[in-house]
Order: sequence, then structure tokens, then C-alpha cells
Amino acid sequence: MAVASDLAFDPWDPAFLADPYPAYAELREQGRVRYFEPTDQWLVAHHADVSALLRDRRLGRTYLHRFSHEEFGRTPPPPEHEPFHTLNDHGMLDLEPPDHTRIRRLVSKAFTPRTVERLRPYVRTLADELVAGLVEAGGGDLLRDVAEPLPVAVIAEMLGIPESDRAPLRPWSADICGMYELNPSEEAAAKAVRASAEFSDYLRDLIAERRKNPGDDLISGLIAAHDEGDRLTEQEMISTCVLLLNAGHEATVNSTVNGWWALFRHPDQLAALRADHSLVPTAVEELMRFDTPLQLFERWVLDEIEIDGRVIPRGAEIAMLFGSANHDPAVFADPSRLDLTRRDNPHISFSAGIHYCIGAPLARIELAASMTALLERAPTLRPAAEPVRKPNFVIRGLEGLAVELG
Repeated sequence: MAVASDLAFDPWDPAFLADPYPAYAELREQGRVRYFEPTDQWLVAHHADVSALLRDRRLGRTYLHRFSHEEFGRTPPPPEHEPFHTLNDHGMLDLEPPDHTRIRRLVSKAFTPRTVERLRPYVRTLADELVAGLVEAGGGDLLRDVAEPLPVAVIAEMLGIPESDRAPLRPWSADICGMYELNPSEEAAAKAVRASAEFSDYLRDLIAERRKNPGDDLISGLIAAHDEGDRLTEQEMISTCVLLLNAGHEATVNSTVNGWWALFRHPDQLAALRADHSLVPTAVEELMRFDTPLQLFERWVLDEIEIDGRVIPRGAEIAMLFGSANHDPAVFADPSRLDLTRRDNPHISFSAGIHYCIGAPLARIELAASMTALLERAPTLRPAAEPVRKPNFVIRGLEGLAVELG
């Protein structure tokens, strides 16, 4: 078995985390698939393969709909991790049909084009208010002051979470998402378990309250759908709400700060954007491609597959490298160049197939709203300090982004 230890791919190396893209280029040159022993995964780095495998039904986000852990050759998770896995395993991102189909059909009613479009004025108003506060203060932390509160408020509003209850949402989400990193530590697992239990308890109480006093929100809608025959268990409802909150803001927060840090490091592109705000839609897509917030997405091999003549057996795990796929020169001309006018941009930052991000249209509205507000209200925005990158690989972002007005 070929082991990728000879590669520059090292998801725990600070130098790699600072800029993984040269290592991705080397990985692509080495072939279409490589085994990576430290995580017991098969790395897939080419856009064509990642795109195809995301749609391949021989792979799954879970295997428990077909096999037990033992039948699949996997060790069950430790009992002390149960609150995290109960929460995670009942969300549609980690389910396969028919359960995935049933839950996604219900949730998609809240994400129809008409529903999402109705949110645009609210999102724009909120973005303007947040940026106005940043400007009034003469600067601040772009992550804390704009990137984070915008999508958290939007998804919390959709779910019907009262404003007074929103403070723990982001910390809970961050702790839960720590379990999505490669080989998470016991400390990270303990944080995720604690956050999973606390978030679940909170939502259980909120769901009970909405049963008694329904409102015009997604939780009330899911309860009504359940009562009308489209069944969701309470655990599925809780897991769905957590997934929507986590996925509904993690990508947007990190896309915002990754994107602005990329703009600050490419002053010619930032100047072009400031001169022509009509570039915002293509800028949003290009910045998501250039430094995507989700670098890796995993799939289990349910039935053996073959990649480039190599058989990947049932029970193996595929690690699809979104960051590498988005820099594949076979698809993107001069992929290491940031080009806000790029039109042919089939990036896969929102995934593909049945697990394509249901909130992608809303994320685009949020990213465009905050970018436009910053361009209009803070045209002299500049970095105030070199940011510190989070010590994460799978979910790529910054600890913060200090900015000031020039």
C-alpha cells in the first residue's frame, strides 16, 4: 500500500495550515488517489474525481443504514462520546436515503428561492448596521463585529431562537465542529460532547415551548409538518436545528474573514472591487474558491470502487480535498491567481450531489451583503495586524481579523 508520508501534505503542520495549496499541487502531481496512514484515509485531490465521488452512491456519509460498526470493520465510538454522535448522526448531513430524503424535503420548504429572497432586505439591513458600528468605532475585529453576528442572527431568526438566548450559539457550534477535525484530541471530544448535550437540552425545551406557542419560524414549521404526517422524531428535529445553525454560519463566517484577508493581500483586486461594486457576485464565488472554508469532506466506501486502477475496498474512508479541487489547473485557469472577474468558476465549496448545501443561496446573499456594506461604508478598510490562523485544517479560518479605517 502506497503511503503518503513522502508528501508535503501534513494537516498538523503550522506551515501547511498557513498555505496548504503548494502541498495540494504536489499531491495532484503524485496521482489521483493516495493512502494517508496517519488518518487511515484515501486522499482524493483532483476536481473531476472529487466532483464525481460526491455524486457516487457507492459512497455514503454514514454506513449505519446498511451495516453495524462491526460488519463494516470499524470500532464503535466510545460510550462517553454518545451525546455528540446522537446529535450528529441524526442530522441530514450524516444521513443517507430514505431518512436524508425525508428530512431534506421538510427543511427545503424553508429554503425555497422565494423564502430566501424575502430575507434579502433583512440581511442587508443587518449588514449595514453591523458595518456602521465598526465604522463608528474606527475599526475592530471583522470576525467578531461583522462576519460572526450576521449569519448567526439570520439563522437564529429563521429557527425562532430568541435574541436573548443567542450568546451560547457560536461557542456551542465551535466546540461541536472541533470533532470534525482529523484525529480530534480527547479535549476537543470532551468539549464537543458537553456542547452537544447543552445545545440539545436547550432545543428540547424550545421545541416544547413552540409546541404550546407556535410562531412563524422553522421550528414551528417542522412541528406542524410532523403533526400533519411528515414525521420527524424529536431527535431528528434537534439535530436538524443544530446542523442548520452550525452549517448556516460556520461557512459564512470563515468565508468572510478568509475572503477579506485574501483581498488585503491582493491590493490590485481589492482596488478593482472598490472601483466597481458590480463585481461583488463574481468576487464572492472567487473568494470561496480561492480559500474555501471547508477543506475536506469525508465519505465511507459502502461498495468497493476503483480510482485510477486502484481498488478502494468497502469499509475504507475517502477524504475529498475541496481546497485542492478548487485549485486544480485542469479546471481553473491559473488557479493560484485571485481573479474577481473569473466567470468559469465551478468551485465545489458548497459540495455536490444529494448533500449539496441547502443554504447556499442564503450564504451567497449574506456574503454579498456584508461585502457590499463594507465597500460602501468602509472604503478605506485595511488590516491593523497580521491575523492568527486557527490551528484547524478541515474548517479553515482565522482567530480574528483586526481592521482599521485608513
